[in-house]
Amino acid sequence: MKQFALAAATAFFATVAQAQTDVITYTTDESFEDVVFGLENAIVDAGLVVDSVSHVGDMLERTKADVGSDVTIFAHADTYSFCSAAISRRVMEADPMNVVFCPYDIFVIQRPGDDKVTIGFRDYPDGAMQAVEDLLDGIARAAIGLN
Repeated sequence: MKQFALAAATAFFATVAQAQTDVITYTTDESFEDVVFGLENAIVDAGLVVDSVSHVGDMLERTKADVGSDVTIFAHADTYSFCSAAISRRVMEADPMNVVFCPYDIFVIQRPGDDKVTIGFRDYPDGAMQAVEDLLDGIARAAIGLN
């Protein structure tokens, strides 16, 4: 039984380590509101629909005292989730386990006292998932006028 528990713990931590990924970001002088507006338009212009918006910054600010903190991490922080049926099908036909990456997310953040806004997304594994990374890169760049 101890060997099973050790093997399970090792597999869990290996999975956690694999889940940690790099991030691709772009920083701009545009306002947070302008970047969010640009992102929403870029997603729609790509023929996609926003599934959800997570207001991460608001949640962290609202709950900071509840978890014993007084630190404001973000002035603004939102994450937009969406999917592409065509690209998702392609990457999951290549490897059904690519389901772990769906839906796809792009975040927009601004730190307190900073006039810069950052837009970004996770760096996906090489192979089939590069199609998703290319899609997200195009959307993020379009959101801030880099395309």
